[in-house]
Amino acid sequence: MNAPVLVLKDSLKRESGTKVHHGNIQASKAVADIIRTTLGPRSMLKMLLDAGGGIVVTNDGNAILRELDVAHPAAKSMIELSRTQDEEVGDGTTSVIVLAGEMLHVAEAFIEKSYHPTVICRAYNKALEDAIAVLDKIAMPVDVNDRETVLGLVKSCIGTKFTSQFGDLIADLAIDATTTVGVDLGQGLREVDIKKYIKVEKVPGGQLEDSKVLKGVMFNKDVVAPGKMKRKIVNPRIILLDCPLEYKKGENQTNAELVREEDWEVLLKLEEEYIENICVQILKFKPDLVITEKGLSDLACHYFSKAGVSAIRRLRKTDNNRIAKACGAVIVNRPDELQESDVGTGAGLFEVKKIGDDFFAFVVDCKEPKACTVLLRGPSKDLLNEVERNLQDAMSVSRNIIKNPKLVPGGGATELTVSATLKQKSATIEGIEKWPYEAAAIAFEAIPRTLAQNCGVNVIRTMTALQGKHANGENAWTGIDGNTGAIADMKESKIWDAYNVKAQTFKTAIEAACMLLRIDDIVSGIKKQQAPGAGGPSKPTIETEGDADNEQILPD
Repeated sequence: MNAPVLVLKDSLKRESGTKVHHGNIQASKAVADIIRTTLGPRSMLKMLLDAGGGIVVTNDGNAILRELDVAHPAAKSMIELSRTQDEEVGDGTTSVIVLAGEMLHVAEAFIEKSYHPTVICRAYNKALEDAIAVLDKIAMPVDVNDRETVLGLVKSCIGTKFTSQFGDLIADLAIDATTTVGVDLGQGLREVDIKKYIKVEKVPGGQLEDSKVLKGVMFNKDVVAPGKMKRKIVNPRIILLDCPLEYKKGENQTNAELVREEDWEVLLKLEEEYIENICVQILKFKPDLVITEKGLSDLACHYFSKAGVSAIRRLRKTDNNRIAKACGAVIVNRPDELQESDVGTGAGLFEVKKIGDDFFAFVVDCKEPKACTVLLRGPSKDLLNEVERNLQDAMSVSRNIIKNPKLVPGGGATELTVSATLKQKSATIEGIEKWPYEAAAIAFEAIPRTLAQNCGVNVIRTMTALQGKHANGENAWTGIDGNTGAIADMKESKIWDAYNVKAQTFKTAIEAACMLLRIDDIVSGIKKQQAPGAGGPSKPTIETEGDADNEQILPD
């Protein structure tokens, strides 16, 4: 009677209960430890070798984790966090992981005391609500048009990155680019589409100081016939097309039977007339520059160069959109529908320059461009990639400020204030949730602690001093100066963070910690483990093959 009952297949591995919790917490802590040293201005760089043998040198939390290949499921979900953070607000990718790791770390003690995970989660969520309330309290509004403040803010974001040694350079680039492409939506809202309208062109060579934001766009193309067409036009009239300027080929194979020789000439003439027709329609508007996304035949090229018009073919759709935004042209699909209003006259200069090995076409000096290109120069590809990542972060930060102009102190000051407030509040919480709530409060200190560690100062002393300063709630702006590790007033040293970066960091970290805590069972080895051809279904096939053999033998 007492035979064991097998519910799951033997091939399934099942872990449940505290074992899973410990495993998940260990995994998350491991992920957090990988990038813990990349937090703050004194951060270390990581060098990653990817599968193709290329190297990535970076300290952007998201870039590091993106390259890692992780086996543990909990660690995978931690990596998702930094990606979400990167897509949502663009900065704080490292802090999110460090904070989530710490939240799980402090929860471990409660799980050992056999607290129920839902209790811990409830306490954490309460702590999150209160933390956001504290953020709202200490956030101060900022004037978006005051360049100094915004510059300080973006600088404190990039201060933790590799390019901080170039001071204001990247910060300036980022602010210029985002203010250029900002679009007013009305009601005081501004929308900045970084992905669509800001193109980062990396050209190896030159110095980093040569990087600049163009008042217009550049793209990696030359005119179609370099000898005949002008390479420099002042105040060009630009027409943008997305149709081919060559004879239409049939959709599928067309056979035409020609009886007489003259018919052949008629056919050729038709093609020529068709192209000439299109060119005449375009030249009616006296353009100086015609750009098409598709092909442009030799004949059309001839007509254009005869009329002294420069032409560029096979341009990327995204580049075309940027040019349209920059010079105020409209992209036209059919040449016969051209209107005067479609011609772009906003650009001040079109020229083709040779940078390094390639020719680049510039459409610059635009009046009120709504799209721009950031030209990055630098000694090596790796360096440029890193600068681009930093620029991406910086542009996200300035976009966040334009969208939600509120500041909170950086340098771990916000986390310490939140922590101190939550500690005081925990006294008023009744029942069993009090302890996890207090633990969550302590977990927030992970950020300033890590900052202090990376500076190489005496962590315990610094933290105790900071806790003392924050405990009586006198000054919410006291934090760690990330460069020296000294305790400083963030207001004076101009170390700021954007409000929505911080809020997003807290939300993502705590919600993720709760999610991982609520996992109590991991069943692995479902279906996939079965190697093809092994086990069950393959049996009948063998038999039929045997039968088939017999059948072949019979007729003999």
